[in-house]
Amino acid sequence: MRQTSRKWNWPRRSDKSLEDLAHMFNPVIQGWINYYGRFYKSALYPALRCLDRRLVIWATRKYKRFRGHRRRASQWLARIARRQPNLFAHWRLLYA
Repeated sequence: MRQTSRKWNWPRRSDKSLEDLAHMFNPVIQGWINYYGRFYKSALYPALRCLDRRLVIWATRKYKRFRGHRRRASQWLARIARRQPNLFAHWRLLYA
């Protein structure tokens, strides 16, 4: 899962919005949740947190106010995740 998400090159997709990323990657993430969550759910959470870290790096590349402020970017994403837990498939497990 981590290798596949690494190949998606999250930081280089700074031309996309958060909603665009959700529409692009949600089917794959939901498939992982359905498959791995059925058999080994505890191993799924670190991989899903890795997706959030990649989103934080994406936010630091996209928005100038987050450059050099990863903690601020992760807090911003956590606020969005609490406000819209259905935006990304893995946010339903981590933030709902």
